[in-house]
Amino acid sequence: MLEILKKIERLVNSELTTKIQKSTIENEELLIQIEEKDLIEVVQFIKLNENCKFRQLIDIAGVDYPEDEKRFHLVYLFLSHEKNIRLKLLIKFQIEQSIVSLTKIFPSANWMEREVFDMYGIKFKNHPDLRRILTDYGFKGHPLRKDFPLTGFNEVRYSEKEKKVIYEPVKLEQNYRNFDFESPWEGTSYIKEVKRSEKNAKKN
Repeated sequence: MLEILKKIERLVNSELTTKIQKSTIENEELLIQIEEKDLIEVVQFIKLNENCKFRQLIDIAGVDYPEDEKRFHLVYLFLSHEKNIRLKLLIKFQIEQSIVSLTKIFPSANWMEREVFDMYGIKFKNHPDLRRILTDYGFKGHPLRKDFPLTGFNEVRYSEKEKKVIYEPVKLEQNYRNFDFESPWEGTSYIKEVKRSEKNAKKN
């Protein structure tokens, strides 16, 4: 398998010389980094070339690095059934950039791109139906961005009083805001301080 991957790596680098920024083989998978503008051409090559035949798009994964200039990364995972090998395409881009949709080449990209849009807010050009797919109607924000709070902004619950499902801002009780990494069997630091003061009071 490693020899096949090396052969494909050499082929891709020789045929798409100026479009490949970096290529590496790790864990029996070939990773190729490209620019967003070259995505369609590279995907068509790895799908149609007889020595590649990556004819199944398995997944599209987003990653958020808020501290980087190119904040978002997209990783496309492809499978070649004939050769039983996988290939990953990586693109890095800025927050305001839109990425060209792969739905015309791989129809399965439809829902995958909608998931990425829903979770990260990444927009795909020429997508036939780019709308949320995982979150609720009227949901605001994108849950997998690093600047999105773990608790979210709103919570959904059924109101017995109003006899319907309602949305309301998340309210956290103060005792759920403070955490430490002490053993739960020993108790948190403030409990230890209370016990210590009680012991001192008894001695006096």
